Formats: sequence, C-alpha cells, structure tokens
Amino acid sequence: MDSLITAAARALAAGDPFGALNRVALRDDAPALALRGIAMAQLGDFVRAKVLLRRAARAFGPKEAVARARCVVAEAEIALASRDLGWSAKALDAARVALERHGDRMNAAHARYLEVRRLLLIGRLDEAERALAGLDPAPLPSALRTAHELVVAGVAMRRLRTSAARAALGRAEHAARDAGIPALTAEVESAFRVLTTPAARLIARGEERPVLLEEVEALLASKALVVDACRHAVRDARTVVSLARRPVLFTLARALGEAWPGEVPRGTLVARAFRGKHADESHRARLRVEIGRLRTALRTLASVSATERGFALMPRRASQVVVLARPVEEEHAAVLAFLADGESWSSSALALALGASQRTVQRALDSLAAAGTVQSLGRARARRWMTPPVPGFTTTLLLPAPLPGD
Repeated sequence: MDSLITAAARALAAGDPFGALNRVALRDDAPALALRGIAMAQLGDFVRAKVLLRRAARAFGPKEAVARARCVVAEAEIALASRDLGWSAKALDAARVALERHGDRMNAAHARYLEVRRLLLIGRLDEAERALAGLDPAPLPSALRTAHELVVAGVAMRRLRTSAARAALGRAEHAARDAGIPALTAEVESAFRVLTTPAARLIARGEERPVLLEEVEALLASKALVVDACRHAVRDARTVVSLARRPVLFTLARALGEAWPGEVPRGTLVARAFRGKHADESHRARLRVEIGRLRTALRTLASVSATERGFALMPRRASQVVVLARPVEEEHAAVLAFLADGESWSSSALALALGASQRTVQRALDSLAAAGTVQSLGRARARRWMTPPVPGFTTTLLLPAPLPGD
C-alpha cells in the first residue's frame, strides 16, 4: 500500500474526510475508490458513497477477499446511517466471517456492532443483548469501545435501566475522548441528553407534568397502578395487562385512569370510546358490554364500579392510579417517533421497523406530508422522509420496544 493510501486511511480513522480526499480524490484504483467512498459517507453524501464502494468492491481482485469484505461492511454502515434497513444481513455476516478468517478482528467486530445497532433500531432487544454478550470490547480501539458502550446504553434505555445506561455512557464518554473523533463525542453527548430530556407525560388527579426516563423507571416499580398509553397496557409492579389489541378497552381504561379517584360520566365514555356525540340507548348498551370486558381484563389489578352518573376505577393493590402518556400525541405517532431522530428514512425501512406493510406506512407518510409535519427528499426508490426532532422531548418511549414486564 502506497504512502498516500496509508495517509488517507489514517485521516479517515481520525474523522478527517477532507484530509483523506486531499490525498486520493483524483485516483480511481480500488483502494482509493474505497477510501473516497468512506470519506463521502462521513460527509453525508450516502448516494455517492455507495456508488464508490461498489466500484471499489468490483475493482478488487479475486484474491483480495479482505478488501472486498471491508467494502461490504462500509456499505452496510452507510445503509444503517441512511436508515436503509433492508440491506442484506447475510452479506454482512459473510463479510464478517471472511474478516475473522483472515485475522482482521477489528473490522469483524465493527461488522458485529453494525448488526447489533440495526437490531436495536428496529426494537429487537433480546437479539441485540444476545449479540452483545458475545463481544468483548477490551481489546478493541477506542472508537469501537465507544460504539460498544453506546449500544449497551441504548439497550439499557429501552429497557428502562437508567443507572446501567448512565454508567455505559460514562464509559463511552471516556472512550470517545481517547479516540479524539469529534463526531463520536457529539454522539455520546446526544445520548446523554436522552437521560435529561422529558420522555413522557404523567397525568394524575387532573394534573399533568413531564417526566424523565429515570422517573418512568421508578414509577413502574412503585405501588401505583399505571395506565400506560405508551404501550397501551395497564400495569402495576407485579402484573401487566396488555390492551394493545383492544383499543376500545384501553380508551375506557385511560379515561377512568385520568379521572381517578373520581368518576367518568357515561356520556363522556361514549364520546371517547365510540366517538358518539350523544349517548343513545344503543351506545349505553354497548358501553355496558365493553365495561364488562374491561372488568374481566383488569380483574387482577382493579375493579370498575358503576356510579349514579358513570363509572370509576378502583385499584386492588395500588395506592394510586396514574396515566403515563406520550410526550406528544397525534395520529401516526409511531411513524413520527422514528422520523424524530432527524435522520432520513425510506418507507420500506419504516415498514420494517414498525412491523407494518409498506402501503400502510406510505399512507401515513402522505397524510403527515399533507399536514406539513414531514417532508420528502428524492424520488422513487431514492425517496426519503424526515422531520425535525420534537423540541424538548426524547422519543425513547415512542419506539416499538417492550418495557419491563411486557
């Protein structure tokens, strides 16, 4: 490898894409194409970066398996950064095996972290944790140790283990400082802000206030009965009753939880659950049926008592009833939760992350675009969607991952 390629590689490792391009921008040999692709990715031009890396992979000879594998890993990283979640996990795994077989343990570890980050992004926390358990960050360079701790912190935040998340971020901060790469330091600082930014709203006794992740963690471990509008469940410290597939029952439970210890008039329950303006006899009959179903569903947690004007929720073990709500509530909130990270997403990637059909996601995006909430860039397969982050709120609780007890 010549001196210019070596110098460009060192510049990229230090987070200096312009320094790398100054050395290889006019070259079209395979190593230069690969380095130019990585530099363009660091500068945010993902489309050009993919083209360059694919040209590099084709240009490397059949005996240069390690170089081709590195191109695959680099392209997978670009796909992750551009939220193209449909990239081939098999190709990345094959590249990782090739790198391990040829002794390139650092890039093999990098490939593993890319897959773990993808699993974390789409909410497959159990698989992410199992993959992390087989990785030892101690022998890795500072940049990869930072990546390891960021993933550990991300899993801990989604599991609502804030102490573990804070400890991992502390280690990530130390490793990022050793690496000396500004982009890594900024990523750690951004992750730290999640712990100090309101993650949800707490509604209790007619009052509402924002709460941090650690407050949510404490709330779910307390003696309170929580009507959880983030996961559409009713829970206390010991039992979780999911109503995610029973929206009418959850709407009734939330209305009763918000009014606790008071009652909710029948007309109000009809309006919220059935969207009826007037409670006629058919609405009242349906309300009685749904209240009976709610009593059955919540029998281990609470009873639903009839009053002269309506119904009231009576917890069995809990000392109080509270409602935990999303920081911002509107239609298509799950789609907005992903877009709120500030990155550009394809509709196919959103469909994969949400576990929904691409057509369903596209309809939601069209509706949000018509309302001016999101905007698109590009056309056809290159079309991407994005929106600015919700000011003052973290989206951790909006993402589709289980909370403790789910």
